[in-house]
Amino acid sequence: MYARIHLVTLSLAMALGLLTTSASAESPTLAKIKRTGTVTLGYRESSIPFSYLGADQKPIGFSLDLCSQVVDKIKEDIKLDKLAVTLQSVNSSNRIPLIQNGTVDIECGGTSSSAARLKQVAFTVATFVSSARWMTKASSGIQDVKALDGKTVVVTQGSNAVGFAQGIKAKGATFAIVQAKDHAESMLMLQSGRAAAFMEDDILLASLRARAPDPVAFAFLPETYEKVPYGLMLPKDDPEFKALADGVLRGLMASGAFTKLYAKWFESPIPPNGENLSFPMSDALKERVAHPSDALDF
Repeated sequence: MYARIHLVTLSLAMALGLLTTSASAESPTLAKIKRTGTVTLGYRESSIPFSYLGADQKPIGFSLDLCSQVVDKIKEDIKLDKLAVTLQSVNSSNRIPLIQNGTVDIECGGTSSSAARLKQVAFTVATFVSSARWMTKASSGIQDVKALDGKTVVVTQGSNAVGFAQGIKAKGATFAIVQAKDHAESMLMLQSGRAAAFMEDDILLASLRARAPDPVAFAFLPETYEKVPYGLMLPKDDPEFKALADGVLRGLMASGAFTKLYAKWFESPIPPNGENLSFPMSDALKERVAHPSDALDF
């Protein structure tokens, strides 16, 4: 009799266990997080204000604030008393492979979505909208992209700017393209005069300029290129995990919390040196906040 009652109790417990883990079982990423008790966030060291190192060398930024909200929701959904958060530094070259091989669960950086990247990873609804531009030294006398002919320009490995610059060159430009390992090295090449111009998304250039010893020494060229959405980068083919992250962001956008976070990082003094990027929300991003979407077209 005792053995029969024990068997029934065990069966009920197993059934309940299956029910409580069904959501995570459908998502390979949530299942892994539940099994290990750890979620790993990727961060950038110099992608201001999205993700960068603060005065204590700990990562901070807009995207990390958004990711912390997603982590709270993960902990709630998989019903863990404790969820360890591991922070993994990533760069333009390894951020996608580290998502693909499962080392990183969410990249909390400043990464744009594209058709090519969507074949390898997934992105949440847009958290920012940017456009690529050129930045030069104000003293160079360069006024437009035509004046870059015959000169050396720099882009960062793995960034969308590589394709934009190559596309301009394919249409007849005669500048030479050099690829630096990260944004800091690209900026150093511009500062030192080894490159006449640095192409990158406008907000990343604005942040690098704000941190330069003499920000007015740098100027943007007038040309702008197509709008690109940024999002938190996630593993591909895990719709349940993407739905969880998207749901958190949609909630922040609907409540106004997203707009407050934007003002904190883009329109207010930010650590460690109190720079203010003075970068108001664009009309394109306002539209995405009102109607959240991960679409590439605008």
